[in-house]
This record gives sequence, C-alpha cells and structure tokens, in this order.
Amino acid sequence: MRPWVALLFAVSLLNSHEAQGSSDVTTVFVKKGDDLILNVDAEVPEKFLFVEWKFNETVGVVIFVPGEEPTVLPNFTGRIEFSVKNFSVKLKNLQEADSGVYAAQMKMILKEQQLAKYKVTVQGPVSPVELTVDSVDSVFSRGSDSCNLTVTCSTQHSHISSTFRCVNRTCSQEGGERSELTTSGASLHVYLLNSSIICNHSNQVSWTKDFNMTEHFCPQYAAPDPDHVPVPVPVPAIAIWLPILILVTIAGVLVLFFYRRKRGNYKRETIENTVYEVPQAKPLEQSPTDDASGLSPTSTYCLVGPHTGSPIPTQTLPESLYAQVEKPARSSNI
Repeated sequence: MRPWVALLFAVSLLNSHEAQGSSDVTTVFVKKGDDLILNVDAEVPEKFLFVEWKFNETVGVVIFVPGEEPTVLPNFTGRIEFSVKNFSVKLKNLQEADSGVYAAQMKMILKEQQLAKYKVTVQGPVSPVELTVDSVDSVFSRGSDSCNLTVTCSTQHSHISSTFRCVNRTCSQEGGERSELTTSGASLHVYLLNSSIICNHSNQVSWTKDFNMTEHFCPQYAAPDPDHVPVPVPVPAIAIWLPILILVTIAGVLVLFFYRRKRGNYKRETIENTVYEVPQAKPLEQSPTDDASGLSPTSTYCLVGPHTGSPIPTQTLPESLYAQVEKPARSSNI
C-alpha cells in the first residue's frame, strides 16, 4: 500500500464520526456465487480529497483519488471491478462471509459525506423439501363424508406438521397456515390452496416446493378428469365379421328355401290348369299288300274317325274321342 493511501485511510477513520449525508440503507440479497454491482447515485462535487468504499465501516475496499489510479485494498484484491467515472464497484463471486454493510464515503477538507450504503446478505440455495402424509382418516355416513389428513413438510434439518379436514369436498387447515424459520434463515411453510396441500421451503434468493392433491387420499372427492379420453380396445377382425357372415348365411338359406317352395307351388298349379289339344285322326296308310302277317295275331286295331252323323247329346258324350274296340273271338280253323 502506498504511504499516502495509508495516511488517507487513517484520516478517514479519525473523522468517521463527522460523516454526513443520506443514512438510507439499501437491502440486497445475493445468491452465493453471484456478482453484485454497488452504484453511487449521489452527485459528487468537482473538488474532493478522495472517495472510499468500506466494508462494515472498518475494512477498506477501494479508494478513488482525483487524477490517480484507484487503489484496491488487500482484502479485495482480485475480487472487484470498478468504474472511475461514477465510482461504482462490482463485487465478484460473493460468499456468505461477504455479507455485511458496504458504504461509499466522500472525504473533503472539512467534512465527510456518505454517498451510498448497502446491506448485503449472501444466501445459498435452499435444500429440497418433501411433503409426506402421515395418516388418513375417512368417515362415510349418510349426508356427510369427512376425510382428515395429517401431513409433514420436512427439509434436511427442519420439519413442520399440519392437519387438514375435508367435509363434503370442502377442506380447511386446522389452526391456519403453518410456517417456521429454519436454522439457515429460510422459511418452511405448509398451506392449503384450493384442493392442493403445498409445502414450500424458501429464502430470498431461491425456493423449492412439494405438493399433493387431497383427492389422492380421499377417493370419494376425486373428480373425473376432463382430459382423460378412454382408449378404445382393438377388436379382432374376426369378431366383427363372423356375426355378419352368420347373418348373411342364414338370410341366404331362408331366401333359397322360400324361393324353392314358391317355385314348387307354381309348377303344380301349371300342371293342373293345362288343357291338352284334342288329337286328330290321320288316315292309315295301307300296306301295298294285304299281307297281315306282320300284325300280331292277338291284336286287332280299328281306326276311329270324326263323327259325321247326328250329334250325340253332350251329357252322354265323354270328353275323350277314343272308342272302345272289342277283340273278336279267335276262329277255331286257324
């Protein structure tokens, strides 16, 4: 450290009780490992001795002297970046030990003025949280169904329990919302939102949560899922076509049966209603010879022609025009 810088630092310590200016403190929470920029928003006059950033009022961070290169003090060497134009400082890779108050002070000949002040808290990310259901007590009765749940919200080092009571689909938390501060300064919170039990573990820079639905443990309150669409079960092709084939076969057999039956009746009616043509007698051709040897000795034929005489009464005339021919007695001379 240069001698004049050490002298300025000693003078600032001696005159710290004379500091004037804004006493407002800006609270900042930073996640472990992140960077933080500290700005100076106040106006700085043209003539001043120096501007210095301090940590917890005693540890120097950086000193700005007009016309000189800023000087980073040993505790923050390699850990900050700065701007000469507006005296802002960037703290890099903050750790939990860097939590504290950072203030920028301007030193003039007769007085000292505070330009900015920040209360910085560096926090690590919270641990995961788990919601477990310790007990379920369901009572089913006519006109009233109740379900009591006891749950535990727990982290690595802390836990909190609460009881929920649901009557006819309306749930409430006994004793109201429960919350508790953990040893690391985080908040453990369990509460009811609609039909969800939520367990939340959080601090100012991170949070984790776990939740569950009351209907998962009280089946009588479960509502149908509007997004659920039943998936059709595939049916084998034979199960579809076999009944159709059987019906078609039965229908074909019935049609064929009635068709044949109707056709048989039609043939019978046709035979019964048929009128045959009256046969006409034709002249018998005479053999060139009178030889009757070719005739059967036991057969005698007679040609019957149309009747040319007086008409025969219709009541005695048979429908057939055939005449009965009697066979003469065989001669004993033959």
